[in-house]
Amino acid sequence: MMSPDVAARALLEPIETCSQDELRHIQLERMRWSLNHAYRNVPFYRQSFDAAGVHPSDLVSLEDLARFPFTMKDDLRDNYPYGMFAVPLRDVVRVHASSGTTGRATVVGYTQNDIDTWANVMARSIRAAGGSSNDVVHVSYGYGLFTGGLGAHYGAERLGCTVIPMSGGQTERQVQLIRDFKPTIIMVTPSYMLNIADEMERQGLDPRDHSLRVGIFGAEPWTDAMRSEIEERLGIDAVDIYGLSEVIGPGVGQECVETKDGLTLWEDLFYPEIIDPETGAVLPDGEEGELVFTSLTKEAMPIIRYRTRDLTRLMPGTARTMRRMDRITGRSDDMMIIRGVNVFPSQIEERICMQGKLAPHYQIHLERDGHMDHMTILVEPRQDLGTLSTADRDAIGRDLQHHIKSYIGISAAVKVLEAGDVERSQGKAKRVVDNRPK
Repeated sequence: MMSPDVAARALLEPIETCSQDELRHIQLERMRWSLNHAYRNVPFYRQSFDAAGVHPSDLVSLEDLARFPFTMKDDLRDNYPYGMFAVPLRDVVRVHASSGTTGRATVVGYTQNDIDTWANVMARSIRAAGGSSNDVVHVSYGYGLFTGGLGAHYGAERLGCTVIPMSGGQTERQVQLIRDFKPTIIMVTPSYMLNIADEMERQGLDPRDHSLRVGIFGAEPWTDAMRSEIEERLGIDAVDIYGLSEVIGPGVGQECVETKDGLTLWEDLFYPEIIDPETGAVLPDGEEGELVFTSLTKEAMPIIRYRTRDLTRLMPGTARTMRRMDRITGRSDDMMIIRGVNVFPSQIEERICMQGKLAPHYQIHLERDGHMDHMTILVEPRQDLGTLSTADRDAIGRDLQHHIKSYIGISAAVKVLEAGDVERSQGKAKRVVDNRPK
């Protein structure tokens, strides 16, 4: 009889376990096509390449990609709405867009081939997370212009799963459907999964007593400490998924459930680089820097050397041939500079999750008094501790304050609120409230 591991690997696409030479050959051929497609059909790329003195024909090896200019989020906004499309609008079957809360929305388009590729790579991702056609998938990512809900939905259907298109919000109803429909996989942000667990407890339910066995969590950075919190509290395997609308949506990378050692990047479709965020120089694998992607097969909107602002490093493949991406430590544009010290929300989250009396819900408030920056961290005790006295909460706060000072090197005020009082998200958590003058 075939062992479970052998049987699982038999279901993989050949590209997932091909040789490095085969992979690099495929990448080079597809990269040549993508650069030519962008240059011929997108005026922005033609002007950008010409200004940099490069032409698609200059790509002889994969390393030659470093000669081509970067694409920034502002470039997408400046060409709003359809200026980055490489095909006529009649060939675009779907449009997605960012929220546009910090400016014009970034708009992305898809041909039918792009949609098929996206569904296939999402199916590949769900399978890597341990899913199969026997699973019932509860999708709690938002539907609509945001790529999360529909990306997860189409991928789960492509894999042959039964899909529950719940979308975000309505936390009481989320719990009801998990109880009644008995899904085996949930796809949601990690912070909202904890909100669902809180709601289960509020209803007097055991958060470990359910049908779920796997959670596929993405759309926001999260730490290994939060993974441990989710797995222990809900009794499921918690795996990471990565994506961004500008590249395709969710499914650019997926953590394999058998290793849980970082996200496998599907680099037969999305070519990754790590650069120094200050100089733009390409860094070798293993060094931390900013993640950059080039699409290799996208028709409607090819993306060339897109700077994600996500900070991570590339590592050799383990469960698959493709390289892995380490957990994102933060974003170069989300970094907080407090009294000259660089601080990322993930560093705060790690300290909070290490404190046994604190729930993993938090918010960071930044203020400025004169020329001095001040950081206040709002946290709350675990619900199972019951009602704590003011003295007890103050003691917990002082303990966290000490650990943050020791770890990061700066002082922060800590306010331990009542259980449930930290602002909850219905999707991506708002971790930082910066009230400092611009």
